Amino acid sequence: MKKKISVHDLELGMFVSELDRPWLETPFLFQGFEIRSQNEITELKRYCQSVYILIADERADRRGLGPVVGVRKTADIMTSSDQQKRIEFELYRRVAIPSAAESCYPDVTTVEEEVQSMRAVHEEARTLIRAIMDDVRVGRTIPVHDARKVVARLAASVIRNPDALVCFSQLRSKDEYTALHSLRVAILALVFGRHLGLDIDALNVLGLGALLHDIGKMKVPNDILNKPDPLTPEEYRIVQTHVPVGVAILEHTANVPQAAIEVARCHHERHDGSGYVSGMRSDQIGLFGQIGAIVDYYDAITSDRAYHTGLSAHVALRQMYTERGTVFHPERVEQFIQCMGIYPIGSIVEFSSGEVGVVVAMNRQRRLKPRVTLVLRPNAKPFEVPHTVDLMDQAARSDNPLEIERVVEPGLYGISAVDYLPVAVNH
Repeated sequence: MKKKISVHDLELGMFVSELDRPWLETPFLFQGFEIRSQNEITELKRYCQSVYILIADERADRRGLGPVVGVRKTADIMTSSDQQKRIEFELYRRVAIPSAAESCYPDVTTVEEEVQSMRAVHEEARTLIRAIMDDVRVGRTIPVHDARKVVARLAASVIRNPDALVCFSQLRSKDEYTALHSLRVAILALVFGRHLGLDIDALNVLGLGALLHDIGKMKVPNDILNKPDPLTPEEYRIVQTHVPVGVAILEHTANVPQAAIEVARCHHERHDGSGYVSGMRSDQIGLFGQIGAIVDYYDAITSDRAYHTGLSAHVALRQMYTERGTVFHPERVEQFIQCMGIYPIGSIVEFSSGEVGVVVAMNRQRRLKPRVTLVLRPNAKPFEVPHTVDLMDQAARSDNPLEIERVVEPGLYGISAVDYLPVAVNH
């Protein structure tokens, strides 16, 4: 339930759901948030005379306001929309703060330049991971030397500008899930490792482990891997064997570092001990294992499979945020969300002015201001020639800058985001 109160009655812990003026006329990042500091109360007093807060019971409290609703008291009375607003506001707060490690690797190419230089390498990587999966399936030795060479080229690209390979990771094929999932996980692990400031040697080991993390699945029957219905307990047990089988294969393969094997060993372990196969908890899972678990999960839930339709990146990150401290290491998953941005590449966004666009690149210093290709006019008619705007530059140069209103689900406007990314064949 909402209650209108004077800004002079605001207290820490109250959840502000509406203002007495449009949100866009204020500095607040999202429409609904819990008051966490006196500075926020001061800002509200500067811009508003009254606000609406969420309350539980009007009959209590000496001012007749009812017990104030805070983050941990709202689950049973907040609407789904209210809960999403709170979660997204918390995401905004975290994403808006640049990573201290990011200064290690400033971008040295544009996303368009990097895409052109990496087209052949990405195709080489796709061909290689397919071949590796075939080799494992029939018992041949993994070509580790070739895998190391490809990973080194991917890592070098990520250091120059990670957005190009993130764009390539949007190219998906449901029919080749396991192989291309492994390549996407390698890309995401390298991008995340760069964000964390890992050096090039560590990135190469991390990328190798991520590329090979799922090779044990080649020993699981395809009819189980691709089953469109829920797995039986026995089938689920068989799927779980891909972890120890994959680890055993890697341990018997020359020139695969132990740190790389940890990605395969731990990518299904969970922070609260609920994962498999060892039930590791918390810091028992090393950094590479934590990274592997996060990026594997993210790519899995955003991919279309025989048994589910993938979530949008925005919804997936919001879900992962709610699972911090249980499924995932809390600090590590927040760092991953910061790495991907509140508007991940490939997101379809709607502006307050009515235009619709596709996020094509990040601004790593101001992640709330990405580069966006405008696709639809306010009347939902397509632009004759879609054009790209940099929201950071535009905000500095325009009296009426474009402001992202919300992320929309891909099906809402019938837009295929990948058609507008620099990796599209018409670019």
